[in-house]
Amino acid sequence: MRRRLDLAISLITRPAIIFLDEPTTGLDPRTRKQMWTTIRELVASGSTIMLTTQYLDEADQLADRVAVIDHGKLIKIGSPSELKKQVGNSSLCLTFATDETTHKAIPIIEQQLRTTATTDHTSLSVPLKNTSEITSLLDKLQAKNIAITSINVEEPTLDDVFMQLTVGTN
Repeated sequence: MRRRLDLAISLITRPAIIFLDEPTTGLDPRTRKQMWTTIRELVASGSTIMLTTQYLDEADQLADRVAVIDHGKLIKIGSPSELKKQVGNSSLCLTFATDETTHKAIPIIEQQLRTTATTDHTSLSVPLKNTSEITSLLDKLQAKNIAITSINVEEPTLDDVFMQLTVGTN
């Protein structure tokens, strides 16, 4: 409640420039979502917000530009999408019913996508250069009677960006 009150008091006047240091730390999910909405409304009404956060999903949701800082040093600055593009491609993640099905699918997937898959029992992940490749891959798996229990395309995250940019600096 104290955190909520602090936030309410600082935002009530709708200032032109607002500095928020870890604004959602300690908030429950509902209040966190409300805070994100409030921040978006303030920006839409013309306020400039400087946000410091170690919750990079929060920065991804709210920031137009992100500065990655490690040990007090500016490492990189850019929009969340620009930074994530530098990390690499999306990943195609597939889950199968059994280990046997996964192993049967691996050569088909690796040949079709011309890359190497990473597996963990019934789960498989592979770099995906172009989402248009998924349709023909699914057709080939279906032709071999290989059933998929779940499929997901995962984009790089700002956490991935931070980890890549700060490798060897810790």
